Amino acid sequence: MQLKPINQQVVAVVGASSGIGREAALQFAKQGAKLVVSARSESKLASLVDEIQGFGAEATAIVADVTVFEQVKAIADRTVEVYGRLDTWVHCPAVGLFATFDNTTPEEFKRVIDVGLMGQVYGAMAALPHLKREGRGALIHISSMEGLRSLPYQSAYSAAKHGIEGFIEAMRVELQHEGLPISVTSVKPAVINTPFWNNGLTKLGVKPSGIPPYYDPRLVADAILHVAEHPTRDFLVGDAARLLDALQRISPELADSLLLLIGFQAQRTNVAKSPDDRNNFYEPFPTDARVDGDFTNLVIPSLSDWLAKNFSLL
Repeated sequence: MQLKPINQQVVAVVGASSGIGREAALQFAKQGAKLVVSARSESKLASLVDEIQGFGAEATAIVADVTVFEQVKAIADRTVEVYGRLDTWVHCPAVGLFATFDNTTPEEFKRVIDVGLMGQVYGAMAALPHLKREGRGALIHISSMEGLRSLPYQSAYSAAKHGIEGFIEAMRVELQHEGLPISVTSVKPAVINTPFWNNGLTKLGVKPSGIPPYYDPRLVADAILHVAEHPTRDFLVGDAARLLDALQRISPELADSLLLLIGFQAQRTNVAKSPDDRNNFYEPFPTDARVDGDFTNLVIPSLSDWLAKNFSLL
């Protein structure tokens, strides 16, 4: 299966207003791709398009809510309308809920699934007809190491990520059965230093944290660009993701024991935060368009990502 060089691609990045999606859009643009970027916040998309156009690249913005299929379909249709085709679809959006399962309402659980799983489903459904018409291309779904191993306080998020793995595995085999050269990739990051931890709805009484170590969002963007050119089934980002995957394969009970030891306290900061404090669970922040979060001091490099991209060993 051969994918186009990035400088010849038309790319749609959904969830591009901040964090991983924003950085991926910027990197695609810097390497010469034509872009359609989408998110819920018009103002943050406008700042992204301005930044992209500032270094001479092309980008078009479309405001969309991924919980509404017609709006997701409009992203794909608009891409083809403006640029004539779609080569790569990158789907990033998710919302965070930090609470024990028995302190989660049905409405809250459903909201996480609607954004984090059904949004991904809608994205593939919207993009696939255009990729089939083009005769090749890439679907890149941003999942998580939580698609391999669930974490306490994140039952809904973990369920959404497990669901992504389920539907894209089936879709991938169906495309292979049809003989269609469309690459379907699940990118599974470890804990990434983005504003996700600021934005989530928390019922822990404090601002939530990922379980350290953290990794730079640019590592995930690098992985996205890599798989946009090199067909890849799964790409784990961060040494910790690969270690957790190995531990889960060897002994789920041992993974349970590790999470009992560190998985609760490590997800709690000492900064008070209530469920009523600012979050993006239902509505976007109009101003926070950062790529990086608040945990830069805990960010470490990842050797295994370099090996995976250069030697295809991992």
